[in-house]
Amino acid sequence: MIAGPAVALLEELPVKGRAPMTGYSRTEFGRAWTDDTDAGGGHNGCDTRNDVLRRDLRDVVLRPGTGGCVVLRGTLAEPYTGRTVAFVRGERTSSAVQIDHVVALGDAWQTGAQRLDPATRTRLANDPLELLAVDGPTNQAKGDGDAATWLPPNKAYRCAYVARQVAVKAQYRLWVTAAEGAAMRRVLSTCPAQPVPARVGVPAP
Repeated sequence: MIAGPAVALLEELPVKGRAPMTGYSRTEFGRAWTDDTDAGGGHNGCDTRNDVLRRDLRDVVLRPGTGGCVVLRGTLAEPYTGRTVAFVRGERTSSAVQIDHVVALGDAWQTGAQRLDPATRTRLANDPLELLAVDGPTNQAKGDGDAATWLPPNKAYRCAYVARQVAVKAQYRLWVTAAEGAAMRRVLSTCPAQPVPARVGVPAP
């Protein structure tokens, strides 16, 4: 991963128009939360969703007999809202905490991911750098928005959020639209020393 201020890396990203959504589906990025990937945490015996929950939650309780994989409950210091969110696994409760693709997959598709081979798209969708455990309703509100159309309500997290988007786009050779780049630049102008995130991992089960 490239080191240095995120604003400098942003200036290296290509600026292009948004490609059409033609051909897009979630399956273009592989089976959801697959462990069969060379992304960080891949082939560790746990699905990606549980990997990220184990990484991002505190006071985690694991389901016995799952090899240290399946998270039953925990507490999330939620970055997008700044609130504390309880996670309890269950049909009616699990959605309180969702795993966000920091660069939404629809946005990635329209800014270069459709040119990637299937294995690289699967790695992108399961890369720990690209994933955060977040408040479910807030994630639903984001949808496929980029920085020009959606930013975390928690203003204190916006610099880190945009820096992470820049890092993902650079890692996978995606571009930004003019509006997206301008929005990122506005955020990073408030924190010019904001670093590019280091390679992010997940805890071993």
